[in-house]
Amino acid sequence: MHVTRLQLQHFRNYAHADLRLAPGVHVFEGANGQGKTNLIEAIGYLATLSSHRVSSDAALVRAGERSAIVRAELAHGERQLVIDVEIQRSGSNRARIGGRQVRARELPRYFTTVLFAPEDLALVRGEPAQRRDFLDSLLVTHSPRLGETMQQYERVLKQRNSLLKSARGGRLDEAAAITLEIFDEQLVALGAVLVAERLALVERLRPHLERAYAALVGADHRPGIGMRVSSLADAGRPMDDDAEDDDGADLDRDAIAARFAERLAGARARELDRGTTLIGPHRDDAVLRLNGLPARLTASHGESWSFALSLKLAAAELVRAESRTGDPVLILDDVFAELDADRRRRLGDAIVGFEQVLITCAVVGDIPEPMRERTIRIRAGEIVEEAA
Repeated sequence: MHVTRLQLQHFRNYAHADLRLAPGVHVFEGANGQGKTNLIEAIGYLATLSSHRVSSDAALVRAGERSAIVRAELAHGERQLVIDVEIQRSGSNRARIGGRQVRARELPRYFTTVLFAPEDLALVRGEPAQRRDFLDSLLVTHSPRLGETMQQYERVLKQRNSLLKSARGGRLDEAAAITLEIFDEQLVALGAVLVAERLALVERLRPHLERAYAALVGADHRPGIGMRVSSLADAGRPMDDDAEDDDGADLDRDAIAARFAERLAGARARELDRGTTLIGPHRDDAVLRLNGLPARLTASHGESWSFALSLKLAAAELVRAESRTGDPVLILDDVFAELDADRRRRLGDAIVGFEQVLITCAVVGDIPEPMRERTIRIRAGEIVEEAA
């Protein structure tokens, strides 16, 4: 799938924008603060309903305006589709598919992007939550129904934590104890689904990661990805970087649920004492390794950058293999400036086969010359030169 036309109204620093695109590679060139990243941010928003730069939608609406509109015309083979979203500074957003009003959360079912930005270095060096979000967003891309499962899990988790915090002296009265048992059952049922899906995803992602890293780096550093799952860990084992990954890929959902329930029961006293849920998918982590060692602790800046980029390339390849809409739109935000000449060439070779690739840069000379044919120059929220 690819974008054939992008239209913006009151989005970021764009009063209006109307941009036509084709399959293949496009380069958006402009100095910092001119608006090049805003264009690819708008495209990414249609696929994920979130920004890779800010957590609040209000920041996406142009100053002085109440709402912004992002509209894209998409093509997949002979099929044409128009999707758009009206982003409200406050209140609920409104979305349409083919002119028909739909719930905004339905948009990602029709359009997929994989975006890599400098912020994604945190996939390697950051906190577990960022790696969980990476896996979960990839799961929802493949199976949108899991988005609802994740929301249900978060609701039960919030209610359970509230109940644990209300316990006085680490004790619950009879009614609260019964309620906690109900929350436990719900948490285990929903959590087992998420654990099973994450473990299966990691198994499918691993070979793509190995190929992407080798293509980008040109060396075998044995990149690896595994899961550390709190509901499968031994009760006395710490969840630290030196611990072995959890091998739960051969467990079915019922077996995972049984282990989860056992671990949850064993943690009851500690949870009452601390007033929070200590076991579950919200405490898990994706473990990244280079040469058998934790990448978070041992990888250099260059290795971390290459590993994070390889993860996103692996995700794009997995989406390409599994999605009914074909290739995702691959978006690289200010990536080439961080790479040496050899890795720029290698990255170019790795991405050129995708149906559509959108690249931002401050200096067009950072981009390998064969990829510069369609260069779009951005100045102060204006498209001053479009590609042919």
